[in-house]
Amino acid sequence: MSAIIGPIPPYSNVPISPQYYNPSQFFISAVSLGVTTTVTTTVNLNYYIGQLVRLLIPQGFGCTQLNQQTGYVISIPNPNQVVISINSSQNVDPFIAASADTQAQIVAIGDISNGVVNTGPTNQITAIPGSFINVSP
Repeated sequence: MSAIIGPIPPYSNVPISPQYYNPSQFFISAVSLGVTTTVTTTVNLNYYIGQLVRLLIPQGFGCTQLNQQTGYVISIPNPNQVVISINSSQNVDPFIAASADTQAQIVAIGDISNGVVNTGPTNQITAIPGSFINVSP
C-alpha cells in the first residue's frame, strides 16, 4: 500500500521574495547615449550577456524617450555598467541624475533560455545565462 502525500503546509511553502532571485533591478546613476546605450548603476550588477532588460526612467531624469524601452545586454565593461542594444543616438535627451521618490531603474525581464543544460548522465543543473536563479538563504 502506498502512502498518500497531502498538500505542502503553508509554513513549508514560503512566498517567493524578489530579493532572493538574480538578476535583479538596479538604480541608474548615468546613461551614455549612442548607437548602443551604456547604463551605469549605483551598485554592481548581476546581469549576463544576452539578458533582456527594460529601462524605467521617470520624468525629471531626462532621456524619457528611453522609458519602457527593452534591449539585450551586449557587453559588461565594468561591474556596475552594461551596454544594451538600444539605439539612443537620435532625438534622445541626456540623462539627468536627480533625486526623486521613484528612481530611474534597469530591470531584467523574461528568460531568454539559452545555453546548454542537463547534458550527460550526471543530470547536473546548469544555470542558463539570462534565467532567474533562486539564491535564497
